[in-house]
Amino acid sequence: MLNVIYEDNHILVVIKPQNIPTQADITGDTCMVDMVESYLREKYNKPGNVYVGLVHRLDRPTGGLMIFAKTDKAAKRLSESIKTKDFEKMYLTVVNGEPRDKVATLTNYLKKSSRDNMVRVVPELTTGAKYAELSYETLEVKEKVSLVRVNLVTGRSHQIRVQMKHIGHPVYGDVRYGGDILAKGHNLALWSYKIRFIHPTTKQTMTFISLPPEDLVPWSAFNFKNIQL
Repeated sequence: MLNVIYEDNHILVVIKPQNIPTQADITGDTCMVDMVESYLREKYNKPGNVYVGLVHRLDRPTGGLMIFAKTDKAAKRLSESIKTKDFEKMYLTVVNGEPRDKVATLTNYLKKSSRDNMVRVVPELTTGAKYAELSYETLEVKEKVSLVRVNLVTGRSHQIRVQMKHIGHPVYGDVRYGGDILAKGHNLALWSYKIRFIHPTTKQTMTFISLPPEDLVPWSAFNFKNIQL
């Protein structure tokens, strides 16, 4: 069932469950686009095609806030706001270890391999390399893991996971990038918890916050009530 937290005539803000793809892939599994389309078709009794504007993506194992456009105009304006950096995307993650710098900005060049679907940090002049930037702040440290807030400046595939691994602190539970040493089968600890954007038609600033599942490991190790988010 689709978890809708806001809806108007132009946009739909939902919570993406973990381990559901954003859009259709080779697995054939139900994806977020399918779920939104089914929701709109049923709610508004539309027998034909339903417009679903995919504005941004989350990796399959990542959960949290997503916004979809209900009209082509809204999709174009939101996509443009992402390009012009008027769309803020904030994440919470738990990483292995404690980053040396509590607050830092990471800039790298990333390249995705179609052979193994892995993203790697590469030299700037590498063919196909894309600039990637994020800033992070360590909010709390618990024994072998740290709760980190990430402001994603660019939106590259696997970006947070790859850049945090590159500084020696892979995301907890990340089997692909070496963060599963402590995880013991738990989900990837990466959550889209805050989005802020200009509404495509009203021009009002919209802010939405959704905390990760606090009763699940490793989130349960941290007291979110005492953390300024």
